[in-house]
Amino acid sequence: MRDKRQFKVIIEQDEDGYFVASVPGLPGCHTQAKSISELTKRVREAISLCLEVARSDSQYREQVKQFAYEPVFVGLETIKV
Repeated sequence: MRDKRQFKVIIEQDEDGYFVASVPGLPGCHTQAKSISELTKRVREAISLCLEVARSDSQYREQVKQFAYEPVFVGLETIKV
């Protein structure tokens, strides 16, 4: 059995109420959904698709090497100006 990989996912909610997920470790890996449970399913699928592309596309693999990053969560702040 293959070891499972872990990816950090940034989740935001847009002005229309949709939850939007981005995976900084995989450039271009984004998805959205109306609920968190649906978003979880969709982000797993998006990650799987990006990994599949990375296995077969050398240009995408190079993008992952150049532009991917693993964020370190520091905190969240709301600032009114």
